[in-house]
Amino acid sequence: MSHVSSHAPHGHAPYGQSPLRTVQVLGGGSTGSCAHVRSLTSGLVARGVRVTVCAPAEADHAYDFTGVGADHVPVPKRSDPASVAALRAACADADLVHAHGLHAALRAALALGGRRVPLVVTWHTRPSAEGARARLLRVLERRVVKAASVVLGSSSDLVDRARSRGARDARLSAVALPARRGSVAAGEHAERLRPKARAELGTVDRPLLVTVGSLDRHRGHHTLLDATRAWRRLDPVPLLVIAGEGPLRGELQRRIEDEGLPVRLIGRRDDIGELLAAADLALLPGFPEARSVLAQEALHARVPLVAAVTGGITDLVGDAAELVPHGDPEALAEAVVGLLADPGRCERLKDRGTRQAATWPTEDDTVAQVLSVYDELTRPWPLH
Repeated sequence: MSHVSSHAPHGHAPYGQSPLRTVQVLGGGSTGSCAHVRSLTSGLVARGVRVTVCAPAEADHAYDFTGVGADHVPVPKRSDPASVAALRAACADADLVHAHGLHAALRAALALGGRRVPLVVTWHTRPSAEGARARLLRVLERRVVKAASVVLGSSSDLVDRARSRGARDARLSAVALPARRGSVAAGEHAERLRPKARAELGTVDRPLLVTVGSLDRHRGHHTLLDATRAWRRLDPVPLLVIAGEGPLRGELQRRIEDEGLPVRLIGRRDDIGELLAAADLALLPGFPEARSVLAQEALHARVPLVAAVTGGITDLVGDAAELVPHGDPEALAEAVVGLLADPGRCERLKDRGTRQAATWPTEDDTVAQVLSVYDELTRPWPLH
């Protein structure tokens, strides 16, 4: 096995040794974890580390891991024997394996099969489950943390969760918000795009509210729809735009039509920066992400944010967002109506958001911390 010497720059092998070889394993390929792995891969490759990304083919197509210097091995997100065998082959000569998410970590542990290869696991979100599924989830989490050399949690509650499951070493991870390809920065460029984006969405003369996320059970979309009833009495009536796809689309669309709600489902979009540039408010109704990508992008774009208190949202945004109880449509509606009527409060939130965003780790911070962990786990120990 090759190693990074403690006397060499991180990632660069000393004379006569081959570069550190890492395998990054992705499971379901959530937006946050895929963007993180792409950013991490780019930084690792730039520092001389060899990187193989094991992920579904569609994830590489969307995030272009090979474009930043990684080798890509297509591994479906299933845990069947063929997928585990493909992952095992990819990890055959790895110095270290880094899995992102619970299911990716479980498959990586199966693929390593007890081999003495360090396994780093990053938890990006807190999975949601009830009843028998919650019990199974606890079993899987215990199995993963037992196999992991280090568990990195992207929020303090995830670090606590890993420790409660028996992790030998759990640490808070500096997970940066990677620059979204094609994103729109706040400022003059965003202001130029704002009228065009609002015209396309039909909100020239009415407030525009934006949320982004897959249309599944745990994203809080039904809470959002309940809340829209309260702002139907406003003049003009705000329009809520929901960007994303998922299994609830048909159910949500029927509610919108049956109840006459001021909501549009616009499907999956690759112009989230432009949507935020056009928005008056961003809404995060409740998903247990440790570091919500939407929350971070909203604060960077100086868009006031209303967010339900879940996961690591309080640690992430501090006092730079209007926080409401999770699953409370009345509180959510009240916060929206209050902000739309108070431009001064909105400006204060924008300024707080800018200050809060300045405290977040950079992509270089993230790569530096991860390389430090890799070095710690792979450096040769002196013989006594």
